[in-house]
Amino acid sequence: MVLTAVREDVAAGGPPPAVRRRRRRRRTYLWSYVYLAPMMVLLLGFVVYPIIASLGYTFYKWDGIGDPTDFVGLDNFRQIVDDSIFWRSLGHTFVYAAFVVPIQLVLALALALVLNNKRLRFASFYRTLFFLPVVTSAAVIGVVIQLLVSNFGESINDLLLKVHLIDRPVDWLGDPHFAMAIIILVGIWHTFGYNLVYFLAGLQTIPEELYEAARLDGAGRVAMFRYITVPMLRAVGVVIVVLAVIGTFQIFDLVQVLTSGGPYFSTEVVNTYIYHLAFGGSNANAVQPDIGLASAASFIYGLLLIGFSVVQVVVLRSLARRRGTGGGR
Repeated sequence: MVLTAVREDVAAGGPPPAVRRRRRRRRTYLWSYVYLAPMMVLLLGFVVYPIIASLGYTFYKWDGIGDPTDFVGLDNFRQIVDDSIFWRSLGHTFVYAAFVVPIQLVLALALALVLNNKRLRFASFYRTLFFLPVVTSAAVIGVVIQLLVSNFGESINDLLLKVHLIDRPVDWLGDPHFAMAIIILVGIWHTFGYNLVYFLAGLQTIPEELYEAARLDGAGRVAMFRYITVPMLRAVGVVIVVLAVIGTFQIFDLVQVLTSGGPYFSTEVVNTYIYHLAFGGSNANAVQPDIGLASAASFIYGLLLIGFSVVQVVVLRSLARRRGTGGGR
């Protein structure tokens, strides 16, 4: 019957059905590529090309004006590796990530469980409220925080003095013991909404029938969280952790606005370090702009992040497999 239909289509001058299906798929894929073309052009122009160009600048000493002509070979890489401030800034970046990521993930998951409750009234309002800091500019937040912790006008110091929690004003951003802690707290609050939305999306993919069956079997909330929610969130949880870590390693604008890496480099992170090398500023080794040094630092940092991300994914997947195998036994 099929062969007869194909012969009739061919005899009538039309292509076989399989050929027509392939043509329809090609047309569909063609429109997909057309829709993706603007994004690919922007990606190539503003991401791929700058990365390739910056790799070429690593071999030159260049202040960014004119064409680079002072070839120094691998000397820029040697200077970065020998610079103690680079390693301090890398340590500060890891400290920031070590505090922000686990605190954010725990709080986001806990709040997502509450907001995912269908019996909760005004859930949409609460979700919007917690997501608002994400869409607020980090530069604006930095300026507001500076005003709140400053020693003039109405500030946190005035409130603490009135309730007798301190006996004299504290220079919160000028004290190395407090500056990094404030950046961490503000960072947790500012990007908290991302992880909240991710966890909410993951929770909404869990079939409600699983919870209903567990309730009929007499399972409590803790048991349902342990044996249903956690296993079902494991795959999306790996993605959330990786995105959260990568996001914290991109910290720049908040630090630049609040402290610019100070005081005494106590809050210098790698991205502000690279910025100061490229454009000059508070970095002691970057009084004059040096695009070559900045490019070398960004290249080294990029390699470290790629390696760390690969190790992170491998470790998380290995842990997920072990837990899945153990649960099956």
